[in-house]
Amino acid sequence: MSEEQGLFTEHIDRNHFDGDLYTSTQILEHDLNAAIVEAQISESFEEHLAIFDAFYADDIEVSVETADEPIRGKARVRSILANFLYPVHVMAEVGGLMVTIRQTAMAGDVAGETHSAWTLEFVGVSGKTCTLSWRVLRKWDGSRVVYEYHYDQQQKGGPLTFADLSLNANPSV
Repeated sequence: MSEEQGLFTEHIDRNHFDGDLYTSTQILEHDLNAAIVEAQISESFEEHLAIFDAFYADDIEVSVETADEPIRGKARVRSILANFLYPVHVMAEVGGLMVTIRQTAMAGDVAGETHSAWTLEFVGVSGKTCTLSWRVLRKWDGSRVVYEYHYDQQQKGGPLTFADLSLNANPSV
């Protein structure tokens, strides 16, 4: 187990599953999802990047049902992730945006593969909400995710605007 993973797991010995790939993969999936849910985007976006670094392989491939080409390589996926997380962090920390992420495990029957459903809710200071939901299929190689597929993406509510955040500077008189 790497030191990075030790930051986000319950100190489970990943090499001691008596050859049960299904069980070890389910435990890894649980650890990864728990780390994502517990990380507070309003406090730091770097924690999410550290989770990504700890659990994803260098040769990760990420696909989305709406894209023609998969994204390959840890550096490229990390860059896209950072470009999403940074503005969300700023809007949460400075703009008062409330961000909630929830995950539900989905039953699967293939060793080395996991499925989960995700819901990401944004609530502005105005009370307006935007909820995104999607499902994820992950393929694991040992303790690292080597493939991730996002599908069944849905959005409820329109996008939030500056009016939904508290970004107005109050100049001193």
